Amino acid sequence: MSKLEAVNLSGPPASLGVLAFRGPDAARFLQGQLSADIEKLGVGASTLAGLHNPQGRVVALLAIARHASDEFFAVLPQELAGTVAQRLRKYLLRSKLEIVEIGAALQVVGSDGETAGLASLAWGTRRMLLVPEERRGEFSCADSAAARWQSADVAEGLPQVYAATSETFVAQMLNLDLLGAIAFDKGCYTGQEVIARSHYRGRVKRRLQRWFTQISAPLRAGDAARSVDGRALSIVRVAPLASGQELLAVGPYMVSEDPPAVEGASSAESIVLLEGPLPLPYRLPE
Repeated sequence: MSKLEAVNLSGPPASLGVLAFRGPDAARFLQGQLSADIEKLGVGASTLAGLHNPQGRVVALLAIARHASDEFFAVLPQELAGTVAQRLRKYLLRSKLEIVEIGAALQVVGSDGETAGLASLAWGTRRMLLVPEERRGEFSCADSAAARWQSADVAEGLPQVYAATSETFVAQMLNLDLLGAIAFDKGCYTGQEVIARSHYRGRVKRRLQRWFTQISAPLRAGDAARSVDGRALSIVRVAPLASGQELLAVGPYMVSEDPPAVEGASSAESIVLLEGPLPLPYRLPE
């Protein structure tokens, strides 16, 4: 039997980890913590969801799947997995569930389709599969495939939140409302008031857009940048190309607007000029 082609996302550059939420109160607990409508997820379904602070800024971005009626898996950067687990445990109180880091037991692989018997999460036009140790031999993961996966993420306008940018951006700045990661008709969750106010009053003037630079020196999430037309930008994620880099960065998305100061910028020395914005597969609000 031939091995299935897949992308290993547990190692660099993606370095994704997995949290498990297990117990009879898992759905209700996550419903009160995340921006997506978790209780509406059927077994086998998945969604993108944000964990926010009270100011509506994104602490972490989770791809979350309902594996059973009382069990959920969440995929997020490994560098944030422990912090997120610790943060959420503070709100458990008497809730009947456990939050477990299981990145060592499950490998995250990227695929163009689902595989029977594995937890599967939607990620743009692709899927992420959670593969247990005993089934890792079924997959062939080329080292170069991870970089191509990162490039596809940028092309599809899929943000990510890392330690350097955690609690930097309000949900809509990362286009979470356009990616189905926010349910505006659900009950309360942390940060909801700010996120709802931004939505209904239309005050979001800074958005995630796609950019390009011919500079080969590696750029990182949290670095400052500037567009060729003068807009101040904050880099969200980077994908290296054969020549240059493609990026997702947050900044004013209307040329006529005065560029504000860059949030999350590391230093003036890191500011580079970016060309664009390039097209995204979804449309930004007028």
